[in-house]
Amino acid sequence: MKKLEERIVQDGRVLSDTVLKVDSFLTHQVDVALMKEIGHVFAEHFKYSGITKVVTIEASGIAPAVYVAEALGVPMVFAKKSKNITMTEEILTAEVYSFTKQVTSQISIVEAFLSKDDRLLIVDDFLANGQAAKGLLEIIGQAGASVEAIAIVIEKSFQGGRQLLEEAGQTVVSLARIASLENGTVVFAPADV
Repeated sequence: MKKLEERIVQDGRVLSDTVLKVDSFLTHQVDVALMKEIGHVFAEHFKYSGITKVVTIEASGIAPAVYVAEALGVPMVFAKKSKNITMTEEILTAEVYSFTKQVTSQISIVEAFLSKDDRLLIVDDFLANGQAAKGLLEIIGQAGASVEAIAIVIEKSFQGGRQLLEEAGQTVVSLARIASLENGTVVFAPADV
């Protein structure tokens, strides 16, 4: 997605050879117009896939996932990174290591929100090592639902996330693929959409 790539170059900050900061439009402050456009691009790509729900993980995946779900006309469910006192129902859980935060969290989704009849689209803001998507896949597997694809806003292709997910039999579709961040410069690989 050309507009997303331009925004990454304009407002993204390369902090190291592995870290790209995009908090001015995606991971802290959200550019609503851009997220809506991202939602429409993904929805157009997956409109014939029979998606029944969009699934993501809190927090930065929520904004793009909401707009994808809205454009598809389906509910959006997000995995919480900590269980709260209102989660009294049966829950599905998995452990996820965060590359950015360098901590392991237990993520949870209330079991009633996923069923074996669901055809799910996982949406996330970043794909680096694939651990967030792997955790979501584990929870979805516990529910017996199927995953149609994993939709990623920004993929760091130089890390092993795509390979991990594809080896697990998953389809990965990314709007912006970054080949490298070496020497403070963003170099793009061809995107999937």
